[in-house]
Amino acid sequence: MAPPPFPTPDGPGSVSHVPHLPARFTETFTSQYVDTGEVRLHAVTGGEGPPLLLLAGWPQTWYAWRLLMPTLAQDFHVVAADSRGVGLSDKPRDGYDTGTLATDMVKLMAALGHERFAVVGHDIGMWTAYALAADHPDRLDRLAVAEASIPGLTPSPPLFSSGKANESLWHFTFNRLTDLNEQLVSGREQLFYGHQFATKAAKPLPDYAVQYYVETLAAAPEARRASFEFYRAIDTTLAQNEQRVARRLTLPVLTVAGAENLGESVGETMKRAADDVESVVIPGCGHYPAEEAPEEMLAALTIFLAPYRDSRTAADIPTGTPTARGTGD
Repeated sequence: MAPPPFPTPDGPGSVSHVPHLPARFTETFTSQYVDTGEVRLHAVTGGEGPPLLLLAGWPQTWYAWRLLMPTLAQDFHVVAADSRGVGLSDKPRDGYDTGTLATDMVKLMAALGHERFAVVGHDIGMWTAYALAADHPDRLDRLAVAEASIPGLTPSPPLFSSGKANESLWHFTFNRLTDLNEQLVSGREQLFYGHQFATKAAKPLPDYAVQYYVETLAAAPEARRASFEFYRAIDTTLAQNEQRVARRLTLPVLTVAGAENLGESVGETMKRAADDVESVVIPGCGHYPAEEAPEEMLAALTIFLAPYRDSRTAADIPTGTPTARGTGD
């Protein structure tokens, strides 16, 4: 049964109003608003094949996946979603714990006609992707995550950690402040958010991409507020993850990391929660593999997702129908 039509946004943040997309991108992908019953979410969708949900990190939007999406759409129906609080999605005052964010995504995918799917999550998108796998194991076939520490899974550094660690992690405590952070960042978005991109990327992101992310967050007070709410909800997420860790994940998990940032620690984090973990570390890459090393990340995802692609494709084809692909890896 085909999913119902959804409203198409046409403004900043939509497919029609973002800079420097890959060639012919808009021939494949469209922006959609999807009402989950609690919030209206923005998703960029396109491609043919089994469904693949992409969840971006902080302080980014769906746009972080733009370099991977055309190739992925050759084998998958790609859904690059802005979670609540991000981009064109609603920005309510609450609901930024990973349990609620995961439920949002289940409702989004169901509204689009997808009961089971695979997920790729980066940074705080990795937080939500883990919650999806743990809270809704009947919905996920495969889980790929990139470049994050997960509250309650990754050991916390000491208060007086090294200067290098402090440079990488200070935003966790700053972002959790009640309101002072919003006041300090207002009018200084380029300084604050730009610093995050400049210090965490081994290969600088294009100026146009950084400017787009910064302008999105500077556009309205609620956008800046929402960018901090994911971190203000960490206490709730921690409590949830204490329960989740007792339910080990059995589905296949891929971790992707930059050798110049988190490296092997991403795989180590997921091994605390999952039984079947494959780890890929990309040399010369920092915190943003989808933008710093898109070809390497695509290669890792292509291999990892092939069994999911082939098994779902075969399941949709009647017995005896010729197919160009086999059913294994």
